[in-house]
Amino acid sequence: MPSPIAERGPVDPSTFAREIAHAFQPVVLRGQVADWPAVMAGKAGSESIARYIAGFDRGKPAEVMIGPPAIKGRFFYNDDLRGFNFHREQVPLSALLRELLRIADNPAPHTLYAGAGAAPDLLPGWESANPLPLPTPGATPRIWIGNATQVATHYDVSSNIACMIAGRRTFTLFPPTQISNLYIGPLETTLAGQPTSMVDPLAPDLDRFPLYVEAAKHALVAELEPGDALFIPSLWWHHVQAHGPLNVLLNYWWGMDDEAAPFPAMIHALLSIRDLPRAERDSWKAWFEHYIFGDDVSAVANHLPPHARGVVSPPSAQRTQLLRDYLIRALSRGQTHKYHSD
Repeated sequence: MPSPIAERGPVDPSTFAREIAHAFQPVVLRGQVADWPAVMAGKAGSESIARYIAGFDRGKPAEVMIGPPAIKGRFFYNDDLRGFNFHREQVPLSALLRELLRIADNPAPHTLYAGAGAAPDLLPGWESANPLPLPTPGATPRIWIGNATQVATHYDVSSNIACMIAGRRTFTLFPPTQISNLYIGPLETTLAGQPTSMVDPLAPDLDRFPLYVEAAKHALVAELEPGDALFIPSLWWHHVQAHGPLNVLLNYWWGMDDEAAPFPAMIHALLSIRDLPRAERDSWKAWFEHYIFGDDVSAVANHLPPHARGVVSPPSAQRTQLLRDYLIRALSRGQTHKYHSD
């Protein structure tokens, strides 16, 4: 059985910033947003939260994922991995809510899910009515509305606070180090942007995915009730199961510099490094250890005068521009260095 995610009661902004935001461990914050009007509406039932949300809706369409009853709530690939077991449509949230209420008593309903919709665009006024009292600099609140759904195990580059509004959700988390045991699907063809695990944690096929046994030993789980929040650190894998006929969550992603692109950097390494002979790969591994992953990477150029440190200078707007210009020049000619011998 998975271990429970650590829990605390509501925290103030300074405590969150000091003790949680940079600790790289998930934490459930019970009752963190219990005083939101949206949460109070959610506790009053499906029709109540549907009316509350519709009161902010101005008719702007949201992207809705629609799956047939046969998928039983699990959005995933189709059998040959060339496509998916659902399709997408643009639907106003009020129309989605009406349909969710209409099929609420259907024992085998279609699976409906509007995910990651920017609340300021879709529900103007929501943010001021339901403010999050925690520091999430630059975050846009995003609304997630659907029925009983299952979102495949995936990661986010940004840190995340997920706030439960209506219904319940079960979160199963895995540390980033378990990537080798999660059997990651296609990197370039994804359900919603990020690569996902091929394993269904609710019914793992251990004949096909035997290493998942090890991942399961490291799994952490929590069930969120209305008013609860969950902090998910960046790069932690998480599987999300929503329960009930109308389930609503709001989340905040923050902390990822738009100038940074770790995942595309890894893809470029697939192109340029992975298939080299082993001795060459080991040599490049030494470069990465020296400049990227070592304990003293911030000091690797200290033997040079500041004006000569260039792209390995300490972080700054000037260094970011140097790096960008360097990469543009390198990629435009298809290589990062030209080697000459005399």
